[in-house]
Amino acid sequence: MASAALRCFPCPATIGGLVKPSSRRGRCAAAVAAPSREAEPAASLGDRTRVDFPILHQEFDGAKLIYFDNGATSQKPVSVMKTLDEYYRSYNSNVHRGIHALSAKATDAYEGARRKVANFVNATDSREIVFTRNATEAINLVAYSWGLSNLKQGDEIVLTVAEHHSAIVPWQFVSQKTGATLKYVGLTKEEIPDIEQLKGLLSNKTKIVVVHHVSNVLGSMLPIEEIVTWSSRVGAKVLVDACQSVPHMPVDVQKLGADFLVASSHKMCGPTGVGFLHGKFEILSSMEPFLGGGEMIADVFQDKSTYAEPPSRFEAGTPAIGEAIGLGAAIDYLSFIGMEQIHEYEIGLTKELATYLYESLHSVPNVRIYGPAPSQTDHRAPLCSFNVTNVHPTDIAEILDLQHGVAIRSGHHCAQILHRTLGINASARASLHFYNTKEEVDVFVHALKATIDFLTSQH
Repeated sequence: MASAALRCFPCPATIGGLVKPSSRRGRCAAAVAAPSREAEPAASLGDRTRVDFPILHQEFDGAKLIYFDNGATSQKPVSVMKTLDEYYRSYNSNVHRGIHALSAKATDAYEGARRKVANFVNATDSREIVFTRNATEAINLVAYSWGLSNLKQGDEIVLTVAEHHSAIVPWQFVSQKTGATLKYVGLTKEEIPDIEQLKGLLSNKTKIVVVHHVSNVLGSMLPIEEIVTWSSRVGAKVLVDACQSVPHMPVDVQKLGADFLVASSHKMCGPTGVGFLHGKFEILSSMEPFLGGGEMIADVFQDKSTYAEPPSRFEAGTPAIGEAIGLGAAIDYLSFIGMEQIHEYEIGLTKELATYLYESLHSVPNVRIYGPAPSQTDHRAPLCSFNVTNVHPTDIAEILDLQHGVAIRSGHHCAQILHRTLGINASARASLHFYNTKEEVDVFVHALKATIDFLTSQH
């Protein structure tokens, strides 16, 4: 029905309340008369969900905020903020350690959030989900706990030049301590990590392959299932950085088959300060603790300690309780919309956000976009890293913000090796999420043209 297309997310009965939308954004479907069939096309997913994100409804010097920095962090729906507020107002307490009512309720909510994460990525058991401070800590956990115990002189760690620093630097530490060697996969002429080169690098010396699922700079996606298959043939483990995929598409860890997968809450509409590691339980059970302290022990003696089973073994001290519960609320929100629907809206074949952003940006003179052009075989994530001839990307980002209220990122995006491979020091990046719209892309492109005119006229 036409009115159903205007439904707001999440459903109040399911999640527990919505922000009252501003007058210029309209109200939820229940408060809006159904339009005639001839009136207007159905509202996009971005239009229908924006009401849930109060931060998007502001102006800077008369310009409506256009938030295109979702690759760095996503915005938070009201349901997540209300969940955090309810925790701290109503049942703030430490988990696992108390028998009183507050502790029991906090523990139930915290462990409930773990089960939500497990279901969200289709883990076989919630014990395979370890809460961490962020994805960076999750990768460090694997590097130190698994890497230091399993790598030695002559072993090889395979990565691509397109990895985020958080997926490179921990393995540099480990290689320096163990004598293992880092092997890097380069790019094809289409500016995609060269999968054939990766396949050729694998040998009985390869002990772990560390790869992204979706690149935070190139917008490209790697065939993780194939990489896992090739790696397993030589006995190598696979760690997947899924920070740019879990918020945007269905991710099934059983289908992917990787030994480890990491993601961050703050990129998937959840709070900062919490992320998660998924690891196959038998591997986690074989690993030594990453940090020592309370919660991760079974028994402590004067000269030694024994350790709890995973995931507690890797969650020393008081965890980010409220943040984990907030992540659970974010998963409720995303699941109510449906990750398939989010993926189709952002990356679908109907020229939705990703292709529309690429084609619109590509139409601007003197703009160079990095990564593959969208095609039937190469689907881009809804982000574009780009440069403009003879204009510094930081100048572009600053003027877009100051004069047009458009928020994008500039710099190396924690991917200096990739930028050097591309022959540049920095780039600008526009990255979208499901609450963004084609109309915002139009505003961004118009503002970019004006910004380029302004900056080039100064010379």
